[in-house]
Amino acid sequence: MTNSSQKLSVKEKVGYALGDLAANLVFQTLVTYLSYFYTDIYGLKPEDAAIVTLTVGLIAAFAFNPVVGALADRTNTKAGKFRPWILWTAIPLGITALLAFSTPDFDYKGKVIYAVVTYTLLLLLYSANNLPYSALSGVITGDMKERNSLSAYRFIGVLGAQFFVQVFMYDLILKAGDGNKAAGMENVMTYLAIIGTIMLLITYFTTKERVVPKPEQKSSLKEDLSDLFKNKPWVIMLSLTTLVFVTLAMKGGSYVYYFENYVNPEKLKTFLDPFRSILPTFENETSFGLGVFNGGGILVGLIGIILSKKLADKYGKRNVFGASLFISTLFIIAFYFYPPEAIGLIFVSQLLHMFFYGISTPILWTMIADVADFSEWKTNRRATAIIFSAMMVGLKGGISIGSALVSSILGFYGYDSQLEIQNESAIIGTKLLISVYAAIPFLMGIALLYFYEIDKKMELRIEKELTQRRLN
Repeated sequence: MTNSSQKLSVKEKVGYALGDLAANLVFQTLVTYLSYFYTDIYGLKPEDAAIVTLTVGLIAAFAFNPVVGALADRTNTKAGKFRPWILWTAIPLGITALLAFSTPDFDYKGKVIYAVVTYTLLLLLYSANNLPYSALSGVITGDMKERNSLSAYRFIGVLGAQFFVQVFMYDLILKAGDGNKAAGMENVMTYLAIIGTIMLLITYFTTKERVVPKPEQKSSLKEDLSDLFKNKPWVIMLSLTTLVFVTLAMKGGSYVYYFENYVNPEKLKTFLDPFRSILPTFENETSFGLGVFNGGGILVGLIGIILSKKLADKYGKRNVFGASLFISTLFIIAFYFYPPEAIGLIFVSQLLHMFFYGISTPILWTMIADVADFSEWKTNRRATAIIFSAMMVGLKGGISIGSALVSSILGFYGYDSQLEIQNESAIIGTKLLISVYAAIPFLMGIALLYFYEIDKKMELRIEKELTQRRLN
């Protein structure tokens, strides 16, 4: 492996972070609005929306990602292994994201087919773009502290996209379509597709791959896959990532239903009055409340992300990740106990949840990079992209399962998008979605960390021994 200077400039860190900002304009829209788009805008029945998101999502997760990972690891160009994939997929990803959130005038069967086709293409292109992008963080530097710093920059980009989508997008959909949500969604996605494409191109032109496999390194796909399933930390991170994104999709996809159907509108209006003079004008109370709720949480989560690197450097990634995720879960569970009028408690719990979750956010991705190092340390072969396929499999599988659970659980409790006021059972189901049901996958993931062996001591040993091998 070559070992040129492993230090990264601020320009390169920012350029890399823009790639995740771009990808998350798509990803955060999927997490936050996919179920809502299919049921309340596109007009699918909850059970059909659940089948589409779950079936397509799981196929994409377990079929597309390993293939892309294997191909990316075997890509050899002057630009590197992973950077070219960002260039090749930038424009197609933007176009497909727009198509997936468009509403052509088909009959019901045609709508289902269109949803299946466009969602499949979107997840395929997202894999081909974001898996190599994620793997790039494992070869952009071999320095663990620089990698932690890069991850912090990256997740500032993630929060930027999350802030836009979760704070302003619902309101922009209403405004851009002049009350027509379908037209509004298409107009907003057009601009996001253009902006995201430009950002991905900037990432390509500002980054460099420094950890390069030895020219004589060769391995078959069979050997790579065999190494994966012998790699206990990889198996744990695959499971952990899936569980984390199940929760993110469940609670993220439920917030709009929660504010439309559960939160008391009069109490919400009173609570929001002090914010009206300092915030932009929103279309209605629901969009205003949802914007303040998500926006406040994201800003506090940014503080957690900023603290993340120092805590991970001092106490180790595994310990900090587990502790912060556990505390954040307690504040998810708290939502179960709040009546619709307890607006202050609802908002405070969101702030505390997002602060502690923010600490864990960048650590998850750097742990995957550490697993790639662990694999190289054990086998003396570098297969970065296929290792990172664990993250993409978990991410897509998680959001697919989580989004399907949102539609399925709402359908089970009797939710009907045609009703202006939901029945009591649907309202209870909405509350359970963002509290008890959303907490369960997080708690399962925390339990898995007990079996994850890469602690701080092992991190330092792996880094030292790999650095020496590369120098030799």
